[in-house]
Amino acid sequence: MTTTNGVKEVIPPQLDNLLKLDSYLEPFQGEIKRRYNVFKSILKQLETEENGINTFTSAYTHYGIHVDCRTNEIRIKEWAPGARAMYIRGDFNNWQERQYPFTRDQWGIWKLTIPPLSDGTPAIKHGQIIKLLIETPDGKLEDRLCPWSRYVQRGEKANTYHGVFYNPPEDQIYKFKHPQPKKKERLKIYEAHVGISSWKGEVATYENFRVNVLPRVVRQGYNTIQLMAVMEHAYYASFGYQVTSFFAASSRFGTPEELKALIDEAHSLGLTVLLDLVHSHGCKNTYDGINMFDGTNGCFFHDGPRGYHDLWDSRCFNYMEREVMRFLLSNIRYWLEEFKFDGFRFDGVSSMLYHSHGIGHSFSSYNEYFGLATDTESFNYLQLANYVSQTLYPESITIAEEVSGMPTLCRPIAEGGAGFDYRLAMAIPDVWIKLLKEKQDEEWQVGDISWTLINRRWSEKNIAYAESHDQALVGDKTIAHWLFDTQIYSHMSVFSERTPSIERGLALHKMIRLLTYALGGEGWLNFEGNEFGHPEWLDFPRAGNNDSYHYARRLFYLSDDETLRYKYLNAWDQAMNACEEQYKWLSATNTFLSRRHEGDKVLVFERGNQGLLFIFNFHTNKSFADYRIGCNRCGKYKVVLNSDSKSFDGLGRISDKQVFLTEDEKWDERPFSFKIYTPCRTVLVLALSGDVN
Repeated sequence: MTTTNGVKEVIPPQLDNLLKLDSYLEPFQGEIKRRYNVFKSILKQLETEENGINTFTSAYTHYGIHVDCRTNEIRIKEWAPGARAMYIRGDFNNWQERQYPFTRDQWGIWKLTIPPLSDGTPAIKHGQIIKLLIETPDGKLEDRLCPWSRYVQRGEKANTYHGVFYNPPEDQIYKFKHPQPKKKERLKIYEAHVGISSWKGEVATYENFRVNVLPRVVRQGYNTIQLMAVMEHAYYASFGYQVTSFFAASSRFGTPEELKALIDEAHSLGLTVLLDLVHSHGCKNTYDGINMFDGTNGCFFHDGPRGYHDLWDSRCFNYMEREVMRFLLSNIRYWLEEFKFDGFRFDGVSSMLYHSHGIGHSFSSYNEYFGLATDTESFNYLQLANYVSQTLYPESITIAEEVSGMPTLCRPIAEGGAGFDYRLAMAIPDVWIKLLKEKQDEEWQVGDISWTLINRRWSEKNIAYAESHDQALVGDKTIAHWLFDTQIYSHMSVFSERTPSIERGLALHKMIRLLTYALGGEGWLNFEGNEFGHPEWLDFPRAGNNDSYHYARRLFYLSDDETLRYKYLNAWDQAMNACEEQYKWLSATNTFLSRRHEGDKVLVFERGNQGLLFIFNFHTNKSFADYRIGCNRCGKYKVVLNSDSKSFDGLGRISDKQVFLTEDEKWDERPFSFKIYTPCRTVLVLALSGDVN
């Protein structure tokens, strides 16, 4: 701690380590210190004024609508500083408007206690419809949903949601049976949406996912599930990113207890379960959202232009408002504690970090990260969010959806960072789509491709992916769609003609995914269905498609059909995960690119245990015999993964049983080498099977 102009300055205790990792941050250490000071001052305020972060983030246990289990009284607490009056009504009182008025304190906190009925039972029964009635500043009475609602449902023949009092009897409350997994070092993430996880044209359920999808995820070799669209959202086609009820698990898919059962089952299978958390913005809905909850334009959000995200047509949170902070940080605690989620993928972090929401920024200079363009209130909120997760739940994991490359985002808070474990490598899918869309295969530059894959901040971990849900959405194309084009519908039978398009598509689909997986980050992500080249795009029911569910589904049975080529892509995906599990390249720090030959279109690199060696030949028609490959260790190398194997619908030009013996000949800056046959459009992965003295 130092003193500047009489003011005590708290220096991040591990700042020196950060500056050693990136000396370019030294001119900006003043700003890094300032952000850290703000973070520490907020923690100190919460300690002295709110009895600490533990108490502060437990607000979900007493804000909202609760039953006092000792007396069966209904106790309600809400924050609505702009409201003139507040009432509750519903099925329980025949929707009388002013029967139950709240009282307000000086902070805008409204409270109400409803005594039990004459028989001693709570006045509001489990499952009854309820709404808050707000008298706005202009004297109007407006129905609102409780922002802390744990269960909301769409009304019959209506587009809006109503609150449902959720207080199930003790024997209906799910009891967790299995311990949560420890924090994993090498994440292999299966990104999934519960509602589309069925071949049927309907909204699938938590129970369907538990019974039918979890075993599939385990068989494929993934160790983590990332669940999208769990936080309640009135508009299904928003993909879950226009959240209306932050504490409610989406009722489309079932009950909160069924979601708990899903997560517990996943834990029993050794899977980590992450929640797609949307704190970057909120839906503009007023009737069934939290927008204008108290009748003003502010409340949970910034008033004025700062409170609106024009591109997303949504509202932006006022993170430094104490009650907003309480609401959001308690929301993090709620999902971790009540549902046993193991962490979060934070949506829209780039949008949060900049006043412009990152729109129109090139992010070519450190000044853009540490200047006035940055919304440091959001940065401080993210520090607090990670602090809550890491302090109260040390095994939890946080991932930032962030494309700008903000330095320190994935460094510890003690260094002055935001504290995330990972960021998504969002630039990678764009490169693949650009190549497939705009370039002929002969024009691909293996040097440029490899540079994109390794161009990430040193010591800030990335989750690599070749494509995610974004590319699956209608209006875009998945990699499989770009590769196979219309023949994905006509020539995927093993009995169909093996056309040049099919040949190319099978080869490149395998190569693109493995190259991204092996070189692009410290974790891997796949969106459900992409593992086997799902042939349909994703389009949720909406007015533009006559509310059809036809494309809001995943046709898993295609990969199980022995007569379809999808089974080979599925097998390749499984083999990639098995190979990583054995050789652990995601956590390896020994990556060395020894060859990037543009003429040959050959890319060679080492990464992982046992001298793991990757050899990619992207040439469209040239195969190379006696092609010399450099390596760092001498010995015998065996084939551990071969995209040309018949088991992956390859041409079988290389034997999986072949062994390569190194020679004492330096090559490509490596001390040893050997010769191989590398067919066009193949990848071969070799591992050391024995040392040679």
